[in-house]
Amino acid sequence: MWDTIQQLDFQILDWIRANLHSSVLDPVMVFFTHLGSSVTWVALCIVLLLLPKTRKDAFVAGCGLLTGVLVANVILKNVVRRARPCWLRPDIPLLISSPTDYSFPSGHTMAATIFTVIMVKKHPKLAFILVPAALLIMFSRLYLYVHFPSDVLFSLVCGTVIGVLTCAVETKVKKRQI
Repeated sequence: MWDTIQQLDFQILDWIRANLHSSVLDPVMVFFTHLGSSVTWVALCIVLLLLPKTRKDAFVAGCGLLTGVLVANVILKNVVRRARPCWLRPDIPLLISSPTDYSFPSGHTMAATIFTVIMVKKHPKLAFILVPAALLIMFSRLYLYVHFPSDVLFSLVCGTVIGVLTCAVETKVKKRQI
């Protein structure tokens, strides 16, 4: 079964590479992949912490993001130990440095999803900015050949669950304080 999933993953990645790569999209995808780095999420939480109206949002987002880091980067990457597509096909030229950690799950995707779910639940008007940005971050990981589609799909689902559960925990904590 895993071989079938990986074959399908490579078919999708190869289709993206053959049909969508261009000199116009290359820098756009590099930008969005860098936008999805941990530095961005930490910076956003710091900015939100500095603004009195969004301090609670920053705390909730930070808790969700920390949960995602623990689940994705600390636990799952080291348990599953899936090689990245660029490691398995080193002949594919990369537009970014080859990542040094494992492929599954996608930390960029999980963080973008968690942050987006939490912020859109709290501020629905942000959806028109956050949802497209998160989707572009996710797609950039495929475009740049550093994640398999199944890594990104799993991370999208898991990040959604973590985001929703984080909001649910916040609601329960608020109710106990009243």
